[in-house]
Amino acid sequence: MFQQTLKKSATIAGVGLHSGAIVTLTISPADANSGITFIRTDRHGAAAVVPARWDSVVDTRMCTVIGNEHGTTIGTIEHLMSALAGCGIDNAVVSLDGVEVPIMDGSAAAFVAAIEQAGVAVQNAPRRIIRILKPVSVGDGVKSASFAPDDATTYSFEIDFESAAISRQSRAVELDGDVFKDEISRARTFGFLHEVEGLRKMGLARGGSLDNAVVISGDTVMNADGLRFTDEFVRHKILDAVGDLYLAGALVIGHFHGVRAGHALNNQLLRALFADRSAWRYEIQAPALPVGRPAYARLAVA
Repeated sequence: MFQQTLKKSATIAGVGLHSGAIVTLTISPADANSGITFIRTDRHGAAAVVPARWDSVVDTRMCTVIGNEHGTTIGTIEHLMSALAGCGIDNAVVSLDGVEVPIMDGSAAAFVAAIEQAGVAVQNAPRRIIRILKPVSVGDGVKSASFAPDDATTYSFEIDFESAAISRQSRAVELDGDVFKDEISRARTFGFLHEVEGLRKMGLARGGSLDNAVVISGDTVMNADGLRFTDEFVRHKILDAVGDLYLAGALVIGHFHGVRAGHALNNQLLRALFADRSAWRYEIQAPALPVGRPAYARLAVA
């Protein structure tokens, strides 16, 4: 019911998926009501600070990239944002010395482990949530992403690939710490071998390898250890969506449904949601109240 941050800082290092550079990243405690903020330590002053918000997103090719008015960008934030959401972290400062969050093993597991090692601190401030009031959707008839009212934070996703290694998969989950950690956080990003050369010509996937992605060649998974789940691919799409949608600035109470969606549609959905003030409202998640009173209290929004 209350906001949370970390008890102490946690530092991890790894290669950037697209830059190929080694990046050191530190997740630190932050004050209540401050949200998630990224800081590039190779920049100075206001140019170094990039808020983790939906309206800071500047690129969605193969990952989610946020930026500020000074031209500072930070890429591949979605797995870390997913871990922060899944672990219930409302406020944190993320400092890094490179242009993107390290990819680690291609999942959110390393970030979850870092957060758990640092510990979670409850703050003396009620949590603010975003409640979905009516359906909102974006898409083109083939791909789509949507919100609908729900009493919990739930996600469902459908994918369909020609490769027999993936084929058609679907999954639905209700997000809480245990479900996220056990069923979603370990699902790795994936890609196709025939696309690698083209991506690298675009300046992407320079740090990609079998150590940090599931790689598919034709109908075969190339990773020697195989998959972590039979439906690891759709689980990872849910992982990405959890991270992308945490850029709303608060936990969303509602149902997300994605069909062949990616980072671009996830961000378009948030933009469509916030453009329609009748589709959502802020609520304060109050502590225990007397029997018969609601667990959520409305918060007037200007």
